[in-house]
Amino acid sequence: MKTKLLMLTVVMSCAFAGNAVAMTKEEYTTQKDRISADYKASRDKCNAMKDNARDICVAEAKGTEKVAKAELEAQYKPSPRNDEKVTLAKADATYDAAREKCDDLQGNAKDVCVKDAKAAHTKAKEDAKVMKAAADTSKSKTEKMTDVKKDAAEEKREADYKAAKERCDGLAGAAKDTCQSEAKSKYGMK
Repeated sequence: MKTKLLMLTVVMSCAFAGNAVAMTKEEYTTQKDRISADYKASRDKCNAMKDNARDICVAEAKGTEKVAKAELEAQYKPSPRNDEKVTLAKADATYDAAREKCDDLQGNAKDVCVKDAKAAHTKAKEDAKVMKAAADTSKSKTEKMTDVKKDAAEEKREADYKAAKERCDGLAGAAKDTCQSEAKSKYGMK
């Protein structure tokens, strides 16, 4: 019984390991063509829309294509750099769609929406940098990780502060001053 169970485990491990192998050039080309066809179909659906709804649809279609291509490349040639490209493509796609959605707003609400989108984009980009540094196998990894994490935290904090400051701009008088001082202290700005 133990032998059968062990053999089954080995067979299943081999089956799953086979799926982890990088794809062939033909599979890569086929998938790339499918991604392009999916993008064109999504773009065609956008043509029926008007105004900003069309712009949002196009941004989402482009983002989906960009992410799919990055994921395909990461699957075809696995590497920490290609994994980072996938994360960055997702961040860019989300940011571009969010920016388009902000166009439906006006005044300070639009400014806040844009700053929030930018803050989320910055956070995602910095997380990608940390992820890439974590995959580093060199001897200076610890030192590099410390620097990357420090820089990422600073960039995220600054992006959050800019978004909070923009939210304060919608206020007036003492409420605005209080909001800005609270934002400065919360994000450690001077």
